[in-house]
Amino acid sequence: MKLLSNHPTEVLILFFLIVTFLQSGIDKLLDWKGNVGFITDHFKNSPLKNSVPILLAVITIMEIVASLSMIFGVYQLYTSEVKEISLIGIELSAITLIFLLIGQRLAKDYAGAMSLAVYFVISVIGVYLLNN
Repeated sequence: MKLLSNHPTEVLILFFLIVTFLQSGIDKLLDWKGNVGFITDHFKNSPLKNSVPILLAVITIMEIVASLSMIFGVYQLYTSEVKEISLIGIELSAITLIFLLIGQRLAKDYAGAMSLAVYFVISVIGVYLLNN
C-alpha cells in the first residue's frame, strides 16, 4: 500500500487523531443535551460555568473541522504527496487540545488535564513530521 509505505508514521497519527476527534464531535452532536448537562456540572465551580453551551459548540466545530481536514489530508497524501491540509488538521487538533486543557485546569480536573497530554504529544509529533 503506497500510502503507508511513503508516510507510515504520519498516516497512522492522522488515523489516530481522526478517530479521536471525529468520534468526539459526532458524540457531541448526537447527544448534545447529555453533553451540555455533563459539562455544565463539570464546570459548575469554574469561571466557565455560564458559557458551557457556546464553548462546547466551539469545541465541537473545531473537532469536526479538524477531522474532516485530516481525512482530506490523508487522501491528498495518498494521491499527490501534499501535506498542507493534513498539517492544518493536526494543528487544529493541537489547538483544540489546548482549549480542552484550559477548561480542565479551570475546572480543577487535574487528572483529566493530564490525560490530554498524551493526545497533545501525538499531535505535536504529527506537526513535526508533516513539516519535514
